[in-house]
Amino acid sequence: MAIYPKSLRDLIDCLKKMPSIGEKSAERMAFSIMNMDIDQIKLFSQSLLNVKNNIKKCKKCNNLTESEFCDICNDNSRNGETLCVVESPKNVILFEKIGSYNGKYHILNGLISPLDGITPNDIDIKNLINRVETENIKEIIIAVKPSIEGETTALYISKIFENYPVVVSKIAHGVPLGTDMEYIDALTLELALEDRKKISDEK
Repeated sequence: MAIYPKSLRDLIDCLKKMPSIGEKSAERMAFSIMNMDIDQIKLFSQSLLNVKNNIKKCKKCNNLTESEFCDICNDNSRNGETLCVVESPKNVILFEKIGSYNGKYHILNGLISPLDGITPNDIDIKNLINRVETENIKEIIIAVKPSIEGETTALYISKIFENYPVVVSKIAHGVPLGTDMEYIDALTLELALEDRKKISDEK
């Protein structure tokens, strides 16, 4: 015998498809949604559609935006000579919450991982090179998680720009090994950014 009516079971199954959401969490969320009034339900469903239909990648940095270029790329008050290279848009949000970084970003949309078949061609290295060649970039700060994939990506990027008039640095090792950026507290991340080191100094 089915425990839940089909409509409720379908909602629970949909919620379980989200990362880190198990059966119990999905059940609680489904009951919360079911108990919303109809106006809340309409707003919730419309918000989901809006995110899916309106959010796209910034044509310059790959950040999330509803326009051709994101607000950060359009902000002329920010330091356009410094580029913080991160793995995903979520990392941009982390640095923006800190509030101490005033440069711009480039999102790779992944990290090099030969074991997973992810090569430099699978992440956005090409546009990074183009930006360095066409914009007045003086420093690239690599801010990716301290893992084999992160180190491989950082080393690859530093090799690319060896003969460019640009400093390639990396956030300090205060970030615990293997930790995803989104789980690092703001103070640790701010100190890691402030204490960044030129990659050439580590060789």
